[in-house]
Amino acid sequence: MCLPEIILIAVGLSMDAFAVSVTLGLSAKNPKIKEFLLPGIYFGLFQAIMPLIGYFAGINFANKIQSFDHWIAFALLGLIGGKMIKESFSKEEKSVAENPFQFLPMLLLAIATSIDALAVGITFAFFEINIFRAIIIIGLTTFFISTAGVKAGGIFGAKYKSKAEFIGGAVLVLLGLKILIEH
Repeated sequence: MCLPEIILIAVGLSMDAFAVSVTLGLSAKNPKIKEFLLPGIYFGLFQAIMPLIGYFAGINFANKIQSFDHWIAFALLGLIGGKMIKESFSKEEKSVAENPFQFLPMLLLAIATSIDALAVGITFAFFEINIFRAIIIIGLTTFFISTAGVKAGGIFGAKYKSKAEFIGGAVLVLLGLKILIEH
């Protein structure tokens, strides 16, 4: 898996965090620097930790399923991307806590937006990949995109949230197809 593919995965994974960050930006009245950075720190950290956990879980059984690993990668990325695309069409608003910038709400949001990254980490185990480079790219990408999401939420509101989620899902589905075709 090459660097551009890892960057695309990082962008795709960060779209859930971006969507939640937009919502956080909507809820913050005149957000301070802390409120811009906090979602980026939480989401970036968890988006980096989860693929690492998935990777180490995946390498424990990667050699047993090597003959059909590309199908697993395709299925996982397709399911994650499909879920994101489906959610982009949902009219249901994701609720945000009374003060979403407190520890517990941020922790729960970070875990919720990074579950997909755990599955991606499992797919990383099937490829020759520098996992530490990958998680740094994923974490930093998510940090910057989440920080921008808080700002965008304050400026543009919910107008672009579903579009971002759709694009992120499409990127993951297309990467899954690419993996399947190239195998």
